[in-house]
This record gives sequence, structure tokens and C-alpha cells, in this order.
Amino acid sequence: MAITHSSSILIVGAGTWGCSAALHLARRGYTNVLVLDPHPVPSPIAAGNDINKIMEHKELKAANPDARSVAFATCSRAALKGWKTDPVFQPYFHETGFIVSGHTPALIEHIKTEEIDQCEGDFVSLETAEDFRKTMPPGVLTGQFSGWKGWFSREGAGWIHARKAMLSAYTEASRLGVKFVTGSPAGNVEALVYRDGDVMGARTADGQVHHADQVILAAGAGSDRLLDFKKQLRPTAWTLSHIRMTPEEAKEYRNLPVLFNIAKGFFMEPDEDNHELKICDEHPGYCNFVADNNHAGEIRSVPFSKHQIPLEAEARARDFLRDTMPHLADRPFSFARICWDADTPDRAFLIDRHPEHSSLLVAVGGSGNGAMQMPTIGGYIVDALEGKLQKELKDVVRWRPESAVDRDWKSTQNRYGGPDKLMDFQDVKPEQWTQIGETESRS
Repeated sequence: MAITHSSSILIVGAGTWGCSAALHLARRGYTNVLVLDPHPVPSPIAAGNDINKIMEHKELKAANPDARSVAFATCSRAALKGWKTDPVFQPYFHETGFIVSGHTPALIEHIKTEEIDQCEGDFVSLETAEDFRKTMPPGVLTGQFSGWKGWFSREGAGWIHARKAMLSAYTEASRLGVKFVTGSPAGNVEALVYRDGDVMGARTADGQVHHADQVILAAGAGSDRLLDFKKQLRPTAWTLSHIRMTPEEAKEYRNLPVLFNIAKGFFMEPDEDNHELKICDEHPGYCNFVADNNHAGEIRSVPFSKHQIPLEAEARARDFLRDTMPHLADRPFSFARICWDADTPDRAFLIDRHPEHSSLLVAVGGSGNGAMQMPTIGGYIVDALEGKLQKELKDVVRWRPESAVDRDWKSTQNRYGGPDKLMDFQDVKPEQWTQIGETESRS
């Protein structure tokens, strides 16, 4: 069926990509768009429901870059423009700069050869602890930075207030006529619905079937429970924590560049509403490997929500603070949670029509880089729906089960930190979780 502006379009998932797709559909004149999600926007389990995420645009480094690098650079360049110019997103981008760093010779060499191009951009080398301290106001970085080396870029990078940006996209899409049905049971999609081998809609927990001419599956790490992705998706989680600052401290820590150590962690300035500093410990990720009854008992990673983190993650976060801001290293955490995303085997996005269900488009596989794409990823999703996604992207983000044959579910996916291996929540005993007395879901 040819797509027209009056075609009924159903989006499953109102997270970062779902809200972006809804906004871009409305902006292009589509008048019959429905979005379903089991939680109100912003969903407490959406990766984009966060006070801040890194926004970093890396220009191509190699003389002959691979297709995935070209595609990612194309997406990130467009996203950066969107953060700077789109009124829906512009207020939530803080171009404070970005420091990438390592603390061992091997990590430093990796950054030099893979992460940055010192011949491009405005990178400033940070060789000593004093070099690091000078990037921020006095008293912020009090650590010794033993063995550390970094590179500081002031332009085209910083952080985004992901939750507020997602709410802004949701609000504008709603104003333009998109209908959102959220919360359980009415918004909780339990299954896609098929007819004659094609997807014709979705069934929600209240028993209602929502028919549509076109269905976009953009449910993040939860997408895997609704469709057989032929092992192309691995739900993977990371860990984050907050330290509450005083209002006076929050003012002193305003407009800080992002400080990222590729094997220890990162932090950004405190949020303006709750004056909380977010710290993430860096590691290859956690999975939750269990027998999944939705897939004939196959062992696979199944997401769950938890507003605590393993004690080992807390220890890693505090180790990062001891290197950088030891005056904060022993402060109690005010909040923590695990944050899920979905990794593809090559960490490229997956945005394509399903080869067996012509009315179904999948838009998944953020692979840790999805939130920063929020202003423009919806446009690429609509391009794919309309069959006009540019070739340099289409070839990379295509449906590609061949890439997942004999997939190593425990691959680190070229990430560093922690024990330098993928971890399993099944190995974390109940008493090995934090017990932070926090009830309000802010992140």
C-alpha cells in the first residue's frame, strides 16, 4: 500500500526515537499517527529519561573510513545542527566542551589512534593534573589524575538534557496532532498483530487491537520481546548515580565540560532543578541472561527496571571520583538506577523495513549512542518509511541478521572499564545492591 499523509501509522514506543519519529511525521504532514507506550512520557525505563547525556560529534579520522563510521558521522553532524538550530531541542543543548581521557598507556594510545584527530577540530592536549584542573573552575577537579592523559574539545560537544528534550518533542508532536496513548494497560503493547504474513497493528494489555497501515517498532531494549530480531539486538544496561549538591555548589559547578575517561567513567555539571551531579562508571555493560518464555525458553538478556545499582558499580563510580574529585568521593548517593539500551553486533543503528513484513519498520539499536541523535533520528526513520533513506545510511542500518550469526552474547563490543568483560545481573546477589533511600524517579 502506498503511503499517503492520511495513512494510519502506529509507533510502538514513546522513548527518544519514538518521540522523534512522531515529531518528524507530524512536521511532514502525516495526520493519522498514534504512539503507544506502557509508561507516561518520559518513561521511567527509557534510556533518554535522564538529566543529561553526552553530545559529541567526531569528524572522520581515517583517510578511508569504513561505512559505519561514515554513517555515524553523518547522523551526528545532522544531530549537532539540530541541537543548535531546532527550537524544539536548542534550549536543551549545553555546548560546554568535552574531555576524552585515559589512564593507562594502552588506553591513551587507543584514544590517539581511534577516538580523535589532532589535526582536526580544536583539541587541546592535557598532559598533567594541572592541565585537567584548568579546564574547570578552581576547586572542582582536586584529584591527582595519576597516569591520566586527555584531549579537550571546546566546540561541537557537551551535554543534553535528554528528558526535557524528549518531553519537548512529545509536546510539539502532540500539538501538531499526534495521539499518544500511554500507561498500562491501554498503552502497553503485548504483541504485534499479523494478517496474511504482514503486521497489521498491535494488541495492548486491555485487549484492544490498534490497526494501522504502517507500524514502526521503536521500543528500545523492549523491542526484543515483541519481534524475533534474529539475534541482532542485545539488551544491555549501564549504571548511573547522583550526588546531591547544595545550591551554592551547583552554581560553582555550572557550565563544566564533560569529563570522560573511557575506562573509568564520566560526569557532567549538576542539573539545575535538583542540583544533582550524575556520575557514570564506565564498563562493557550488564545483561540479564534468563530463560525467556517469549522465545521458547532461549537464554537471552531480558530488561528489568531497578532504581539501585550493584555495589561494585558504586565502588567503580567512587574510584573515578577519587581520581578526579576526591572531595566528593565519599558523599552519599541521592539516586541511582540501571539504564537499558540495545546493542547491535556492530553497534550501528537498525532502521529498516522488515524483509518478511512489509508494513513493519524497525527503528532500534541505539547501542549507547541513541539519545544524542534525538533532533534528527526521527527524520531518518521517516525517510526509511518513505523509501528514500540516503544510500550511505541505508546500507549500514539495514536489516542484517547475517551479522549476528554465532553471535557472542558476552562480547564487550569494544568497550572498556570495570572487569573488562560483560557482566550479568544474575551474578549480583540481592544483598549486593545499593540501598539508596530514594523514591522519586527523576532519571
